[in-house]
Amino acid sequence: MSAGPRITPTRREALLALAAGLSPLAGHTQPKPQRQQSPRGPATRAIPATGELVPAIGLGTWITFNVGNDPAARGNCADVMRAFFDAGGRMVDSSPMYGSSQSVVGEGLARINRTAGVFAADKVWIGSGARGPAQIEESRKLWRVPRFDLLQVHNLLAWEQHLPALLAMRSAKQLRYVGITTSEGRRHSEIESIMASQPIDFVQITYNPLDRDVESRILPLAREKRIAVIANRPFREGALLRALKSHALPPWAKTELGCDGWAQFVLKFIVSHPAVTCAIPATRSVAHVQQNMGAAVGPMPDAAMRDRMAAHLQAL
Repeated sequence: MSAGPRITPTRREALLALAAGLSPLAGHTQPKPQRQQSPRGPATRAIPATGELVPAIGLGTWITFNVGNDPAARGNCADVMRAFFDAGGRMVDSSPMYGSSQSVVGEGLARINRTAGVFAADKVWIGSGARGPAQIEESRKLWRVPRFDLLQVHNLLAWEQHLPALLAMRSAKQLRYVGITTSEGRRHSEIESIMASQPIDFVQITYNPLDRDVESRILPLAREKRIAVIANRPFREGALLRALKSHALPPWAKTELGCDGWAQFVLKFIVSHPAVTCAIPATRSVAHVQQNMGAAVGPMPDAAMRDRMAAHLQAL
């Protein structure tokens, strides 16, 4: 399927540059990607479009935050969010597709009184372009935020209709970033075509040490086009960690990378790729979110170590 004609917004928002701490002219330049790590917080990655730094580990909400109206479960999700932010996290990702997750996020933010500094990433997921704005507004109300930082066309559903609307919102400063998503290796050719032809800021794809198809074309294209990358399904919805549970973590993973378990091993592999901006593991466990955030602290693998990590998993 062709990506269609290039959709061009009226201009890039100067406020994006100001939000990133850059000069007023920085929005019209190509900031050099940065990878920074503070001893007091998690490693950060720069969003190529603006240079704004975000922590390399975010928080996904697929399945784990879809808890309905159960008070105890919703309270537990708020505790997970508190632990996430206390560890330096910022990006929370959700979707209208995720059942009650959006309202659980909104309630959690209210419970912990945490709205400032949150990087709110959501999606439009509806077959009608005309109904997209209403869905986005309903999502915003569920989140209880004044606006989203990032809106993505979920799984490319009706992207030809939704993308122009999102770009118009970005130009009107109703939105900071625009993206597209896919998962489980689907529709990569179409993702590439859109990345090559449309002025998007983010692409979200599945990436982990066993799902590496994006390394051949999509990740290099993201670097070329200066598009931020969010890695979803880092643990294959937990299946990868369950499979690894019966295997001992190699000693070098602890001594050379500081990993305290397989979750950090997998996440360090993902976010150390030069094109990856943020990974978004989902969990309903406070202990697990703390462990996930620990993956953004300490040594990161270089290219040779990444090869060694991948080879080790393949051999198990």
